[in-house]
Parts: sequence; structure tokens; C-alpha cells
Amino acid sequence: MHLIDAKDLNKTQIETLFELAENYKAQPWQTEVLKHKIVSLLFFENSTRTRCSFEIAAKRLGAAVLNLDLAASSMQKDESLLDTIQTLEAMDVDAFVVRHKEEDTCRYIVDNLKTKASVLNARSGTQTHPSQALLDAFTIYERKPDFENLSIAIVGDIRHSRVAHSNIHFLKVLGVKDLRLVGPEIFLPKQDLDCKTYTDFGSGIKDADVVMVLRIQKERMADTDVPDAGSYFKNYGLTPEKLKLAKPDAIVMHPGPMNRGVEISTKVADGSQSIILQQVQNGVFMRQALLDWLVK
Repeated sequence: MHLIDAKDLNKTQIETLFELAENYKAQPWQTEVLKHKIVSLLFFENSTRTRCSFEIAAKRLGAAVLNLDLAASSMQKDESLLDTIQTLEAMDVDAFVVRHKEEDTCRYIVDNLKTKASVLNARSGTQTHPSQALLDAFTIYERKPDFENLSIAIVGDIRHSRVAHSNIHFLKVLGVKDLRLVGPEIFLPKQDLDCKTYTDFGSGIKDADVVMVLRIQKERMADTDVPDAGSYFKNYGLTPEKLKLAKPDAIVMHPGPMNRGVEISTKVADGSQSIILQQVQNGVFMRQALLDWLVK
């Protein structure tokens, strides 16, 4: 089995993964689940949370983890991606966790596998980051499980965010009807995602149950398109004063890494309504659930 895109999962499968994540949250170490399995982490882009949580998740399940240093691999000697994958397959790797800048890399790997190894997308291209979106949805579910009656505002650089596109899909599948995309015009998606869009920050988060903040993806933008940090924070940064526009019990989320003082203030990031570190913690449990579901 593989997980390449958020659209690969239906509601029943998402709920199954929630149940598995709850199980691992109650009992994190279950080392017989993937005993004698090998999980290879292939990260062609930088990562802290995703790479570390997948490694911890695999080890908690009893798998051997091959954390390949691509800078020291034969790919630096012009070995092709396909040759690298097939070399690792020959060593009996059972799962590939892949992060890559190209949209179709994971599909390409799946189409060329010679074994029954699983492929799990750990973020690719500009459109998809399924494991992050699953842990985000799971974290919301723990606090506010009635998805159909939630108002959720996703704020910031939505156009360039892989997390946002996957989150939009999962939240819709789970029944969210009031899903808002908030940001300056340059950060709103070009395509119609069937969501309400707001360029006015206050209107966008008014009476929201969940405010999910995204960073500016400067690495995917032309320098001339990157807004001034000070003016952006003034208009779109989440501060304690602006947060009062949301519901009193609203929760604040951020997939990380955070740029404090740009998209979110320290007082909000570390405040009582923030569940950002719970997202990080749940990342391990959800990735345990995914490896269990896909590999064994």
C-alpha cells in the first residue's frame, strides 16, 4: 500500500487512522508491529518535524530505520533516483518515506518498484503533504470532534503551501462546511477550492473555532513577491488582540516552522489557546498509525 496524495484517502480510512493514532497515543511503544521491517527515509529537502517524527514512529514500532544521507550517497556521483531506489529494494527495504520538490516523484517511484515496498509521501511538489494534514485533522478531532459544525480559518500563504491543500481536502471530507482561506490576494489560491476567501483578516477569523496559521513560503516565491515582514505582521499576523475576534475557545494551530513576529506573535504561539506543540506530539502518533496501516 502507498500514500501519495491526500485524495487517496476516504472518510472511513481517515477515521481508521484516527483510531490507530489514538491507540498509539495510549501505548506508544509497540515494537512487534514492524519487527524485522526496514523503513528508509529519503529526504531531498530539509526537515525537522517530519523527518524526526517518522524516525521516532518507525523505531517505536520496532522497525530498523535507514536514514539516508543523500549528500553522501551515490546520487552525488550522478546515480539516478531509480537506481538508488532499486538498490535499496535489493537490500529488502520495506517502506520509503520520501520528501522531494518535484510533484510526481512519489508516483514515479511507485510505478517503478520491483518489490511490494510501500511509498509514503512526506511532502512533495507544491500541492500535497498528507501526513501533516492528517495529524492536523486528528489534533482538531481531539479538541473539537464535531467537524460539521466547525468554522475553520486557514491564514497566510495558502497558494504556496502543501499543507494547506491537503488540509482543505481532509477537512472537507470530514464534513467541515465553513472553511475559510484568509490572506493577501497574492497568497490566496489561483484555483477555485470551493472555500470562502477573505483578504480582510478580521472578517476571515471572526467567530472561528480553529485558526490555522501558515508561514510565508519564501523559498517558492520570487524575491519581488515576498512582502515586508513588518507590514505583513501588521495586517495578517495573529496577535492576542486579533485572536479575540475568533470564538473565546478557539484553538490556534501552526504546522511549523514558525516565523514569530511575522505570521504569529510569541504571546499567541505560547499562549493558552495554542495547540502547536500538541500537533508536534501527535505527528509521531499519526505517523505510527500510517506506518502500521501501510507497511505491516
